[in-house]
Amino acid sequence: MKIGVIGSGNIGGNLGKHWAKAGHEVLFSSRHPEQLNDLVRDSGSNAKAVSVEKAFEANADVYLLAVPFKAIDELAELYAGEYGNRVIIDATNPYPELDGAMAQEVTDSNRNASEYTAMKFGTARTAKAFNTIKADHLKTKAWRDQDRVAVPFAAQDEDSKRVTQQLIEDIGFDAVYVGDLSKTKIMDPDQKIYGKAVNRAELESMI
Repeated sequence: MKIGVIGSGNIGGNLGKHWAKAGHEVLFSSRHPEQLNDLVRDSGSNAKAVSVEKAFEANADVYLLAVPFKAIDELAELYAGEYGNRVIIDATNPYPELDGAMAQEVTDSNRNASEYTAMKFGTARTAKAFNTIKADHLKTKAWRDQDRVAVPFAAQDEDSKRVTQQLIEDIGFDAVYVGDLSKTKIMDPDQKIYGKAVNRAELESMI
């Protein structure tokens, strides 16, 4: 698959490196793509760095959102013509202390964070994954043959569910389906399964 990584920090950078190793074509993006040269070099021949605009124009199969939650509104508005009918994996989290009033409003509302992202990226098919795992665990606990770490995910439809499950399992994690996007409150910061690095049986017992 061709994967556009929107936001190439600790989560996006590590995921992109893993996916490139797994054989996927990875487009790391940033407002300053020239600063991603080391990341691209470490990722091998399946990766390159582009601007955020070029990533959305690249007609990728999947887009990973690994940006601050406060960036969602602007991204959705600026690139609305480019992500239609694509799968978007939302790895963001609303932190009011960092993201300001919009994150507080979403946190306080009846809508959970993944539903907010799906509403903003209305023509895409949204999944939620990789927002609960710590960056260090994402980096060090992938590619295990035994004692695999389980990654929870939710999805809007069957296609986004299938794609997201594959991309979790392609890099050596176990995918555990939580449900549709209405079920993702349990994945939000300070909730029951946030930050947990456990196996499939343990995670399933917590859901």
